[in-house]
Amino acid sequence: MSDNQILGRVHSVESFGSVDGPGLRYIFFLQGCHMRCRYCHNPETWAMEGGETMTPQEAFDKAYRYRTYWKDKGGITVSGGEALLQIEFVTELFKIAKAKGIHTTLDTSGNPFTREEPFFSKFNELMKYTDLFMLDIKQINDEKHKDLTGWTNSNILDLAKYLSDNDKDMWIRYVLVPGYTDDEQDMEGLRDFVKTLKTVKRFEILPYHTLGVFKWENIGVDYTLSEVRPPSKELIEKANDVLETSAYKGYLS
Repeated sequence: MSDNQILGRVHSVESFGSVDGPGLRYIFFLQGCHMRCRYCHNPETWAMEGGETMTPQEAFDKAYRYRTYWKDKGGITVSGGEALLQIEFVTELFKIAKAKGIHTTLDTSGNPFTREEPFFSKFNELMKYTDLFMLDIKQINDEKHKDLTGWTNSNILDLAKYLSDNDKDMWIRYVLVPGYTDDEQDMEGLRDFVKTLKTVKRFEILPYHTLGVFKWENIGVDYTLSEVRPPSKELIEKANDVLETSAYKGYLS
C-alpha cells in the first residue's frame, strides 16, 4: 500500500511535548481505542471514527516544521487513543521520519498486539522504524486488569517480552490509582516482571488524576471512579520504592 492510499485519523497534536519520550517532541494523538480504562482521561479518543484525516507525509510535514526545537534528543511520538489500531499509518510516518534521521517513539497500551497474522508481520515492519516503545502496563494481575480495562493483559505482557527479545528500547509506565493499582503484592509482581525484560530504559509512575472526568460527562458515560482521589505523596514514594523505579532513571531523559 502506498503512502497516498494510507489515511490516519488524528484526534489532536501537541507541538512541544516533554513527557512522551526523550527531549522535546511533536506528538500525534490518534483516534480509536478498544480498551475502556476506568480512569481514562481521553475517552473522546475511543471512537474509531472522527479526527482529522491526513496521509503519513502530510503528518510528517506538519511535525517537521518544528525540527529545530528537537535538537539531538527530541523527535516524533505517536500516541492515542491506541496507535497500534492504525499501524500502517504509523509505520509509514515513522519510515519517512527515519529517512530524515528523526527519533521515533510509539506510546501504546499494547492491546491490539497479537502474534497472529496479518498483524504480526505488520508489527515487525513497524519495529524497524521505531526507536522507542512507551508501554503502559495497567495492572499485572489479569483479573484486576480485566476489571480496570475490560481486557486481558496476557498479550500486553507478551508484547513486552517480544520487544525485549528483539532488543527494542522500552519505557514502562504505570498509572497509580488508589484502591485499584496500589496493592503491594501486585506491584511486587509487576516489579519482578519488569526485571525479566532486558531493554527497559525507564520505569515511571503516572499518578492518577481527575482532570479528564468532565470528558466522560460530555460523551454521556458514567465515570465509575468518582470517589477516588489522586494518590498522596507518601503513596507515590512507597510505590516507587516497591517497584524500584529508580533503577531505570536517567536514560534518554
